[in-house]
Amino acid sequence: MITGLLGWTARQGRYALVAGLLAGALLPGLAEALRFAVAPLIVALLFLAVLRLGPDGLRTGAVRLPAACALTILLQLVLPLAAAAAFALAGVLEHPLARGTVLVLAAAPITGSANLALLMGAEPVAALRQLVLGTALLPLTVVPVFAVMPGFGGVGDVVLAALRLLAIISLAAGAALLLHRVMRFQPAARVLGAIDGLSAILLALVVIGLMSAIGPALHEAPLRLALTLGACFAINLPLQLLVCQLAARRDPKAAPALGIVAGNRNAALFLSILPAATADELMLFIGCFQIPMYLTPLMLGGWYRRAAARGG
Repeated sequence: MITGLLGWTARQGRYALVAGLLAGALLPGLAEALRFAVAPLIVALLFLAVLRLGPDGLRTGAVRLPAACALTILLQLVLPLAAAAAFALAGVLEHPLARGTVLVLAAAPITGSANLALLMGAEPVAALRQLVLGTALLPLTVVPVFAVMPGFGGVGDVVLAALRLLAIISLAAGAALLLHRVMRFQPAARVLGAIDGLSAILLALVVIGLMSAIGPALHEAPLRLALTLGACFAINLPLQLLVCQLAARRDPKAAPALGIVAGNRNAALFLSILPAATADELMLFIGCFQIPMYLTPLMLGGWYRRAAARGG
């Protein structure tokens, strides 16, 4: 019964994410309570993602490795450094919108990237490849970005933060792979559906926790909220569409998934390693960024389905 219920939840995943967004915005008490659970929930999602992929799925990261590495470096290193340079030249590098933008661009794809691809009829393999590679390279790509950003910590802090992040990723992935090895885990379709349903629930809880700054901002700083939300949409959606269009010239089949991973980034993973004052300041930006991310299946679903049909 539980497996069937979780499978149903997986099929309704896009609506579970929307429900999380609404709950986070309209129930600030719940969002504040779940805020402190975000870090362990992210670790649990990493565990479930690797459990879902298994050793065979992780080996997809070795396919088209040079091109995948180049895209990861472009998205997680070149783009945030270019954005930081532009903000520095404009004299606004320390503004929360600037710092939030750089932080998001430095992040790896969200753990639900493949699920988003599946929801929109796109091929998930490229999303899995970029998720694995982007997460694996994150402790390396994030160091130069953190080094040039005020408030993200000094070089020593950055190195320690990167090592801590690598440890979190390694523990989550290692535990999932150990479970595969010890139990010879070969999940049937119903079990995979249950894992996807549990992931959707955890994602919705993460969304609620990350929205803890939205409810108060609705009442206390509506203009700041509107500007931050507009900035998040302006970063996320055009980046998805641009990367999808460019990727379609070389790999039409993978283009939709590459668009999805380009715009939907796991900035929440940084909350456990940023200085407390910086994390608090960026909570509104990170909360607002969840909205275009988890509205992607509703807003760009038609675009991606047509792109997938052209590449299929």
